[in-house]
Amino acid sequence: MFKKLLTKINDASSPETRSHFDSIFAQLEKKYLGKEDPWGLNLEKARKSLERLWPLYKHYFRVRCFGTKNIKDQPYIVVANHSGQIAIDGMLICSMFSTQVEPPRILRPMVERFFTGIPFIGSWAAEGGAVLGDRQNCINLLERGESVLVFPEGVKGIAKDSEDFYDMKKFGRGFFRIALATGIPILPIAVVGAEEFYPLVWHPLKLARKIGLPAMPLTPNLVPLPSPVDIHVGEEFVIPKNLSADAPDNELDEYINKIHHQIQTMLDHGLESRRDFVGNMITDKLTKKMNLKD
Repeated sequence: MFKKLLTKINDASSPETRSHFDSIFAQLEKKYLGKEDPWGLNLEKARKSLERLWPLYKHYFRVRCFGTKNIKDQPYIVVANHSGQIAIDGMLICSMFSTQVEPPRILRPMVERFFTGIPFIGSWAAEGGAVLGDRQNCINLLERGESVLVFPEGVKGIAKDSEDFYDMKKFGRGFFRIALATGIPILPIAVVGAEEFYPLVWHPLKLARKIGLPAMPLTPNLVPLPSPVDIHVGEEFVIPKNLSADAPDNELDEYINKIHHQIQTMLDHGLESRRDFVGNMITDKLTKKMNLKD
């Protein structure tokens, strides 16, 4: 697989791919012309990062996208399940919005504070569009016409042991209060295949807390396995107009649970049509969520 991937690296510099990226970033440069980004977005560096990621997106994880017709030319709060132990799922979703959605856009992922403080990684992520995930940053981005990516499960979603794969954790309420405050619709997304990057995982949570980490996945494989990834885009969730952003938690929970259920249903259906991969055998046995394909 790695030998095959190396032969595909040149795909990022092929005339066809260069032409595709030229078209994408010509549109993005026009969109951002004269607009200084206070969070550090740098289109030139974002393109270089996307070009490096492209062979992984296309040939290693072999990403397929479903339901992109549901994405309109407007701002969204993109809400997705979190999986895969590290933030590869977010990078793949953002790559889809840049390369396989019309018009292309830089999706702005909301990241945890600890992530922004990682040397080199934090600044690299900001140059590609990532933003510290606090309420005011999110509102400011939406008011500027940007779309943001949030994972309402938080770290608990990504830091799951193998037996809990594809079983989403409870959503936080912050994203929905922001949706109510701005009137921006929510776009649900389900990512299938990222859990199998690291199919055998154990989290010593007490040890992680002692050393100040939100999670510390222990797994036999250091490099993510080449699990094929399917990204399913659902129909937008329209924000109720008769509900205040300051409403009590119990009034919000009814709607948040509907969004949670929508994405969980998309995951369950996506598991039924996922492609064969050796990691599936491990996760299916541990989660008992579905029978192995013949």
